[in-house]
Amino acid sequence: MACLLEAPLRISVLSEVTATSRHYVDRLFDPDPQNVLQGVIDMKNAVIGNNKQKANLIVLGAVPRLLYLLQQVSSSSELRTECAVVLGSLAMGTENNIKSLVDCHIIPALLQGLLCPDLIFIEACLRCLRTVFISPVTPVQLLYTDPTVIPHLMSLLSRSERTQEYITQIFSHCCKTPEHQTVLFNHGAIQNIAPLLISPSYKVRMQALKCFSVLAYENSQVSMTLVNVLVDGELLSQVFVRMMQRDQPIEMQLTAAKCLTYMCRAGAITTDDSCIVLKTLPCLVRMCSKERLLEERVEGAETLAYLMEPDVELQRIASVTDHLIAMLADYFKYPSSVSAITDIKRLDHDLKHAHELRQAAFKLYASLGSNDEDIRKKITETENMMDRIVSGLSESSIKVRLAAVRCLHSLSRSVQQLRTSFHDHAVWKPLMKLLQNAPDEVLVMASSTLCNLLLEFSPSKEPILESGVIELLCSLTQSDSTALRVNGIWALMNMAFQAEQKVKVEIVRSLGTKQLFRLLSDPDANVLMKTLGLLRNLLSTRPHIDQIMSSHGKQIMQAVTLILEGEHSIEVKEQTLCILANIADGNTAKELIMTNDDMLQKIKYYMGHSNVKLQLAATFCISNLIWNEEDGEETTMTGSQERQDKLREMGFVDILHKLTQASDPNLCDRAKTAMQQYLA
Repeated sequence: MACLLEAPLRISVLSEVTATSRHYVDRLFDPDPQNVLQGVIDMKNAVIGNNKQKANLIVLGAVPRLLYLLQQVSSSSELRTECAVVLGSLAMGTENNIKSLVDCHIIPALLQGLLCPDLIFIEACLRCLRTVFISPVTPVQLLYTDPTVIPHLMSLLSRSERTQEYITQIFSHCCKTPEHQTVLFNHGAIQNIAPLLISPSYKVRMQALKCFSVLAYENSQVSMTLVNVLVDGELLSQVFVRMMQRDQPIEMQLTAAKCLTYMCRAGAITTDDSCIVLKTLPCLVRMCSKERLLEERVEGAETLAYLMEPDVELQRIASVTDHLIAMLADYFKYPSSVSAITDIKRLDHDLKHAHELRQAAFKLYASLGSNDEDIRKKITETENMMDRIVSGLSESSIKVRLAAVRCLHSLSRSVQQLRTSFHDHAVWKPLMKLLQNAPDEVLVMASSTLCNLLLEFSPSKEPILESGVIELLCSLTQSDSTALRVNGIWALMNMAFQAEQKVKVEIVRSLGTKQLFRLLSDPDANVLMKTLGLLRNLLSTRPHIDQIMSSHGKQIMQAVTLILEGEHSIEVKEQTLCILANIADGNTAKELIMTNDDMLQKIKYYMGHSNVKLQLAATFCISNLIWNEEDGEETTMTGSQERQDKLREMGFVDILHKLTQASDPNLCDRAKTAMQQYLA
């Protein structure tokens, strides 16, 4: 019996909950317009700050009726406005509320409402649109569906301070892609929004500023235009500088600094400009201090990292500004037991978001240490820094793991750190663990770092080799991601440099000749260059050259032919000729060139090429082919004599003679050295 009672019990509870809300909806259908208006006003008062009531009214179908009343020309201006206000209030509830409103086509209805001449109604529609669009669940593309919407919004900017505030806020939230930036730019966003930066209203100034930050981000067209804009006779960049002054609200300082950062990164302002060096950079460093709120410290650090990422001089200046490197160490201790947070809500928020501080610190350390050896040393000497990176590599947050590996990659560019800190903390172990089934963006950064750990002077190279890394790297070369293919082959190239024969054999076995030759025809030039580099490293020292060429010579010569005949860059062809020069240095391998007249003609062609690098590499090939062996064996002496005779007949001596007069000293010396072999 108990089971039978459950369903009616639930229904009665639900009925009770919705019954209290039902009369609000029923009043929307009253035939008397005055009663409808009063019903909407009462509904407005009932839903303020009451999420439960909002959800009930949505479930009971209030939204379609409110939208109907809002769109009726017969509805009074006051009723339409009150409907927009209630819809705006419903939108301030949960994300599910927003989804329900969007599903009921609230956006086209409100955009249509903007065509009405009544300013108060327009402001109510804009306020509701603003609330809907700032939600992460609203598809921003809905703003761009109708091409007449953006120009109409631009025309409404001059109507009132409220329209200015809401429209600029909508723009800054709905500008997510380069296409969105272009649409706004083409409809006069810059000239329409620039005057708002000196509005008497702080809210308007702030939203206009945010608009410029999203418009300028990674957009050189917008940034180059902004540089020349005047606001009340003052250059826009100077307006931004004033907004960064210490007496301005933090939000304004930070957003103005972002605008100048983005303009600088887009190439519109030089990195040595005083507004960057003396204003923007110090302002962003200030944002990193522990007096600032968590989100301000995060945004400040991430923006600063982005500003100085490509510029070593800014990195050096930042590293000695306000003890920044030590200041960032505090990001890992927050919130501590002594944090001066009396607000429990704030403490709870910060505990949930403390990982964002660690992520921002790693990003900023990565940017600081990307070029300068002294800065890297300072970073690694910061208290427990390497331990923090190691633990960051295994954090639950994917963003922290990515930032930690980025930081590690930046520090791994240092020979000294590879030999000391990296070895002492065995960072290769967590790095190898990270490489097992991580998302692509983490894999790219982790494999880049691994490339550096596999350089011949790195003490980590041996233990990494023993951990079975070759299979992993070979699997990366088969990835759809170009960056992963590059890193996989790059790491193998580093591994093969001056390696023992067994390592080289294992690389060739694991990679497989099919995959090796597939990589040699890869459409990406970087993959091709690194594959040629791997081949060059595999084909070094005579016993290795002879062994590999005896088993794979035919395919390698075919690949070399295809590259030398193809449309490739000078660098690719130079690397290919260097491989040929290595083959020519083998004891038995050189015969694969000597018995291939077509290949000899290609070498001859490149000796007469207009590019010195190619001439030099081709001359190196011939030099190795005609070299007189010094081991005294008659057969090898006879062999070199036969090779010299054949090459003389083919006209190589004449070319060498001509090259001894070359203007390039290296080419001239190489040709003279080769000629001496004929005289020996």
